[in-house]
Amino acid sequence: MSTRKAALDLRDPALTEFWRERHLQTLTTPRPDATPHVVPVAATLDPDEPLVRVITSRTSRKARNVLAGGDGGVPVALCQVDGRRWVTVEGVATVLDDPADVRLAEQRYAQRFRVPRENPLRVVIAVRVTRVMGHLPG
Repeated sequence: MSTRKAALDLRDPALTEFWRERHLQTLTTPRPDATPHVVPVAATLDPDEPLVRVITSRTSRKARNVLAGGDGGVPVALCQVDGRRWVTVEGVATVLDDPADVRLAEQRYAQRFRVPRENPLRVVIAVRVTRVMGHLPG
């Protein structure tokens, strides 16, 4: 039995397979007072970008927290857990509202989870990955 711990590569087959499974993640964003805001999300991973996408409403607290960071974005973390297996992805998040970006994120979401409901206020929280860590027992 092999074990993959600590720093991971987004292209590690064990990691990409884990992120293809249907699991929710938590997303941690900084509130304006710098305290952490942690909520469940359904994220998709694109290891080649490297980018994680979360679809949400423009009016959600998580989107507003990211928007408050301005054009430079804000540091965030996403964590996916299943028993002893876990992966945390850290990066800088920005909000994308271009219709092409939203469509792509909706397509990725539909592939991993289900077709998302209609939402005219939908935006994408895009996380440029800077660090990946976890524990993936083989």
